[in-house]
Amino acid sequence: MGLQSMTGFGRAVADNAGAAIVWELKSVNGKGLEARLRLPPGCERLEQPVRQAIQKRFSRGNVQASLTLTRTGAQAQPVVNDEFLRDLAGLARRLEEQFGVAPATADGLLALRGVLDAPEAAESEEARAELDAAILATLDAALASLETARRDEGAALGELLLGHLGAIQTLTERAEADPSREPTAIRVRLAEQVKALLETGAPLDEARLHMEAAFLATKADIREEIDRLKTHVASGRALIAQGGPIGRKLDFLSQEFNRESNTLCSKSNAAAVTAIGLELKSVVDQFREQVQNLE
Repeated sequence: MGLQSMTGFGRAVADNAGAAIVWELKSVNGKGLEARLRLPPGCERLEQPVRQAIQKRFSRGNVQASLTLTRTGAQAQPVVNDEFLRDLAGLARRLEEQFGVAPATADGLLALRGVLDAPEAAESEEARAELDAAILATLDAALASLETARRDEGAALGELLLGHLGAIQTLTERAEADPSREPTAIRVRLAEQVKALLETGAPLDEARLHMEAAFLATKADIREEIDRLKTHVASGRALIAQGGPIGRKLDFLSQEFNRESNTLCSKSNAAAVTAIGLELKSVVDQFREQVQNLE
């Protein structure tokens, strides 16, 4: 199962017994799955099956679904409310005579609410059921189009995330191989620091000083952070290979990456390792930013 982005667009068009059906779907990032529907008047009965169809396809993202339904067949003849129209016409004449307002026009009177009614043609239960089935079938095609768009972008995101994981691994290996971590280099640096303190002439216990220096050296060791970073890189690659809705898992993994890179920087006692840690933090931030787009 491949990766899916949470952003995409899908559209499908169909015709059923004189009714033009158009579905347009847009999807953007979201913590969970939220469907916002725009259905034409008279189609409220379809809200529940539409939501269920969206939930079957996706697990995360804010999905906006818009249905346009245009009747192209024969329409019922409009009905004029003659009594109401006569009352309005009489009122318009009185206003013209008493206040000198402009005379009313036929199109102006007919445009007033309640004067002209265009009733919908009677629709049998069988015809309505057939139309509903066509609307939902068109929705399924639009959902498939949206899913394809999300998968295409998800594949591109997967390659990008694998690149970030490769960079994290490279930086981790650089930190591991840095000469400042060699035991000889550590001993020389500590010996110089102890010597400098002893040369100050302060009353220091030399044995105790060596013990404290050894303790600090142990505390500054980044072996655990390096091992955990390597493990997290392997976990990230396994998740991406697994596919599916793994966005939340990768987001948690990015937090672990961030924690280890912060600790590496704080424990570092060499400028070279600190520089690697800062670069590592930058790559981890990029990784986490892209993960936010995954389902």
